[in-house]
Amino acid sequence: MSKTYFVTGIGTEVGKTIVSAILTEALEADYWKPIQAGDLDKSDSHKVEALVSNATTVFHSNSFALQTPMSPHAAAEIDGVKMTSKNIKRPETSNTLVIEGAGGLLVPINSKETIADLMAPEDEIMVVSRHYLGSINHSLLTLEALKSRDLKVAGIIFNGEENKTSEKAIVEISGIPALGRIEEEPYFDKNVVKEYAEIFRSVLKK
Repeated sequence: MSKTYFVTGIGTEVGKTIVSAILTEALEADYWKPIQAGDLDKSDSHKVEALVSNATTVFHSNSFALQTPMSPHAAAEIDGVKMTSKNIKRPETSNTLVIEGAGGLLVPINSKETIADLMAPEDEIMVVSRHYLGSINHSLLTLEALKSRDLKVAGIIFNGEENKTSEKAIVEISGIPALGRIEEEPYFDKNVVKEYAEIFRSVLKK
């Protein structure tokens, strides 16, 4: 049975899309972003597609492509769309699937549900953490919330400038392993993503 990797972050703009591109390339997986809010001409799906080189990956359409760059629940309200976890259907594929969430774990998709409600018990959840003041707290809260829902956290991927003290605290307190890190690169293109894919491929296939 093929695996599903769900990429979530400790907040917005922490590097979920870059991580998703690297995982997609490493595994030659399919990619799916269930909800895109705003930037429809330069969406995360477009960004990942521009960074992936292999010929196997299929890029599945968003379940919801919302016009306004806001929290999904607010963007859906503006668009006059009713969005629930039940009407967000995973694409059918026999390939490994990489799913990229929107914002952080508890970003609302309606008045009762959050991104966490789109996750399945069998998903391998990748948590992307980036160092900033407060990131230890946000990382641990995210990991604690996943554990409380009995969801399976495969590991943490650190993105950006290294901070050994923060990263050590997050790993030791949570008990969740760090799978690797992505450096603060001057740019990301297909070649840079390929290089990281080689690194992460061996980690993911252990």
